[in-house]
Amino acid sequence: MIRSTTAAAFEPWISCRQLGPKTRLRLFCFPYAGAGALIFRTWSDGLPADVEVCPVQLPGRGTRLMERPFTQLSPLIEALAQALVPFLDKPFAFFGHSLGALVSFELARRVRRQYGVHPLRLFVSAGRAPQIPHRGPRIHTLPDKEFLMELRRLNGTPSELLGHEELMEIMLPVLRADFALYETYLYSTEPPLNCPITAFGGLQDHRVSDSDLEAWSAQTSVSFSKRMFPGDHFFLKQPLLLRVLSQELQ
Repeated sequence: MIRSTTAAAFEPWISCRQLGPKTRLRLFCFPYAGAGALIFRTWSDGLPADVEVCPVQLPGRGTRLMERPFTQLSPLIEALAQALVPFLDKPFAFFGHSLGALVSFELARRVRRQYGVHPLRLFVSAGRAPQIPHRGPRIHTLPDKEFLMELRRLNGTPSELLGHEELMEIMLPVLRADFALYETYLYSTEPPLNCPITAFGGLQDHRVSDSDLEAWSAQTSVSFSKRMFPGDHFFLKQPLLLRVLSQELQ
């Protein structure tokens, strides 16, 4: 049985949380590689008032900068399940972008398997379906110079951060760890989730194709839908995304 707990126990995994007077649903948001909960800090303003936005803060960034980041997905999912399950006493949904899509998917499977609960809906954004093997080279083990070149090519890390030597010394271990989570992931077959899945993609995203998104349909026994947005892999910043998400959550 899942029991509710105090807001203080949300720390340190949840950041920028805004409590509403009448929460109907909790939306847990999982960031892309190298990012923290801060990217979701304004989402409460663009979503229905009865949706409690819960941005997930992973170790190694933001308020958890001094903590060692996870480099393997399974231990991360185990830690997340233990930390968040007390807050699954209300209806909830998961949203994950890129690496966050994979994290949210595996977490949904873990809480189903371990606690017998499931999200009302899983939103996977800019992420290939988990059964599709990783394509391309593994970059998390590259020397610093080559690793930074790949980060520039992927266009997900702000150029001002890449050009700041002292900040990059702090961020490189986190970025390497996040890429290791994704690049060492091994998919295992389980029954499809019994919640709807909605996949979001960027029309100019050359990293995640239309077929990569369509393949998520195999991971649900209920319903699947897909929505494409103008932009590349980081269309996440578009206001249109929140408008569509609001409609989906009504």
